[in-house]
Amino acid sequence: MNQAKTHIYFVPGLAAGKEIFEHISLPKNRYEVHIIEWLIPKKNESIQDYAKRMATEIKEPNPILIGVSFGGVMVQEMNPFLKVKKLIIISSVKSKREMPRKMKVFKVIPAYRLIPKSFLENTKSLVKYGLGINSKNKLELYQNYLSVKNTDYLKWAIKQMVSWNQSEEIENIVHIHGDKDTVFPINKIKKCIVVPDGTHIMLITKYKWLNTNLPKIIEGTY
Repeated sequence: MNQAKTHIYFVPGLAAGKEIFEHISLPKNRYEVHIIEWLIPKKNESIQDYAKRMATEIKEPNPILIGVSFGGVMVQEMNPFLKVKKLIIISSVKSKREMPRKMKVFKVIPAYRLIPKSFLENTKSLVKYGLGINSKNKLELYQNYLSVKNTDYLKWAIKQMVSWNQSEEIENIVHIHGDKDTVFPINKIKKCIVVPDGTHIMLITKYKWLNTNLPKIIEGTY
């Protein structure tokens, strides 16, 4: 008798599309992989209401949720509306205490409101200044994965990220983080699985590590 597959739902990082997961390969005989793509937010929509809409994309019971960067924040917001088997975040944060100081400043002084439309439409600027990626090769590489260019979504998402106010960590959440992440520096991160030389875009640059270790982490044998 064939064992039922475990359903895994991935949520990409801010502005990223499903292409960001093109190198992630999990055993097909054990897992059924789904990717939830970003919705366009409604006017003045709260992150909780948005997460509730995102949660309706999940059709199978007891799935594994895996979120990357802002997608990691989103799966945590989706969690109250679902019954999940395991919650995993990659290159993300578990509470406002793990947010870097510069994001906390943006929360107090909401400079994100002044971001011009031309900046948001320029993916090179978004990657360079938003993710701190300066290498020409990495800039060009990551730009290819930013397929969500709707400015209403981008302004909304940036606002939700810098003003995220979660104070308590979700019990039993699994956090995978690179020790070279400059967006969410490792010195602010508590209780995580550390990926050596992993940067904020390690979903692309460290996919071999993830492909090897994600099944173990999912099954709790890591």
